[in-house]
Amino acid sequence: MVVGLTGGIGSGKTTVANIFANFNTIAIYNADLEAKKLMNTSPVIKSKIIEEFGDESYLDNQLNRPFIANLVFKDKNKLAALNAIVHPEVKNHFNEFVKLHTDKEYILYENAILFESKSNLKCDIIISVYAPLNVRIERTMLRDNSSKIAVENRIKNQWLEDKKLLQSNYVITNLSKENTHFQVLKIHNILTKKEVSI
Repeated sequence: MVVGLTGGIGSGKTTVANIFANFNTIAIYNADLEAKKLMNTSPVIKSKIIEEFGDESYLDNQLNRPFIANLVFKDKNKLAALNAIVHPEVKNHFNEFVKLHTDKEYILYENAILFESKSNLKCDIIISVYAPLNVRIERTMLRDNSSKIAVENRIKNQWLEDKKLLQSNYVITNLSKENTHFQVLKIHNILTKKEVSI
């Protein structure tokens, strides 16, 4: 079973994934991290990015993140072009990961743009992590040392929160650590058909 985990920037999706990581009967695939790795290691991705965005895209054989970010977060067409290069390779990589973890109770597929990349179609269950917009902006500004405008621009490139929540099987409201832990445990127990301990 593939369980998709998503949430808008600053919602605390990775915090929730880290709680799930305490269950050793599951496997976790972080699509965002794997995409970053593949952009530096996949010859197919490298050549396509250089063709699309120019030689400045890589410095010392590593992706020039500030250069690419500056291009794609201001231009939806450029972001779509980047995603069209990276997403198919990530999907192939994930399919191999699934084959290697057939012994697990389920695979948690963490992806910030689960719906936007149509990766939700490969999920049996979808969990969305929610936090109010002002909380998300504040968290992201602190985490990334970003300006409010920069964070808002990134949010504009993601689906509206309501649209995600309506298509999710479960919603975790991530405001307090203790309550978030409880929600994760409850969902894990439902997914593995165990008794919910309160």
